[in-house]
Amino acid sequence: MDRRSFLAATGVCLTGAAANKDQPSRLRYSAASNVRWPICLNTSTIRPAQLEEKIAIAAETGYDGIEIWVEELEKYAAQGGDVAELGKRIADRGLFVPNVIGLWDAMPAGNEAFEASLEATRKRMALAAAVGSQHVAAIPAPDRPDFDLAWAAHCYRTLLDIGSKEYGLTVAFEFVGFLKGIHRLGQACAVAIDADDVRACLIADAFHLYRGGSGFDGLNHLNGAFIAVFHWNDVPSEPAAQEMGDKHRIYPGDGVLPLAGVLRTLKAIGYIGPLSLELFNETLWSQDPRIVAETGLRKIRAQIEAAQDSIASA
Repeated sequence: MDRRSFLAATGVCLTGAAANKDQPSRLRYSAASNVRWPICLNTSTIRPAQLEEKIAIAAETGYDGIEIWVEELEKYAAQGGDVAELGKRIADRGLFVPNVIGLWDAMPAGNEAFEASLEATRKRMALAAAVGSQHVAAIPAPDRPDFDLAWAAHCYRTLLDIGSKEYGLTVAFEFVGFLKGIHRLGQACAVAIDADDVRACLIADAFHLYRGGSGFDGLNHLNGAFIAVFHWNDVPSEPAAQEMGDKHRIYPGDGVLPLAGVLRTLKAIGYIGPLSLELFNETLWSQDPRIVAETGLRKIRAQIEAAQDSIASA
């Protein structure tokens, strides 16, 4: 089943980027009955594979989209690849690109450092736009324990404006649970809201909500349209949350996170964006990437199916 057939069958439709170019890209989805979401493969999940192999695996195993890291696009371009042509091939395979990760070191302290960072930021935005991405993630970095939320909001507002006006992208703010600075959902919401821009939105991540100590009930206070992409994963019971790193992410449903409840919350708040499988598990990296992708997709679908009755009545 291709992506459009999937979305139609599950009550979610994509209205088309060209017809909605002036709207925030997270609003290009509409749903009559949101009992499922597009499922995407974040390329970190099968990291040892090359980018074009990852795209082929995502398409052939049945994902709806692929979430790409900007370093992969930089490498692809440096080796002579045409990123825009790559984007066309992704679309031809029935995939979409919800997000590119990310704008690194895009929020340094002080106006002079911030202005100097924009050259690299624009290059990364250009790659994300060329591959046809809807969003590009802005990470609150360089990390620092005294990261000022008002300054972050100023930087984010500027990035939103550049992304939209110059590249046709919506910049999504991503908080990271193990950073010293902005690592909680509430902090990220403050940054996005105080940016005072209707395009502002977040990238949520089950791991980061757990690792940063935010928990999951706070999601109930959000509008689903405020979330651009939801990174989907699980964690084991050990070690303690504050000792976990990315390497501890495991397949959804294999750990202790209350993901069934999160699905009910996402339905209740009207979230209709993608669930993106994002793992950094070294054990999985040593396995056949196609089997890893297939397994992850099967587990996400099983979670949705298991929760379907409660989701449908939410």
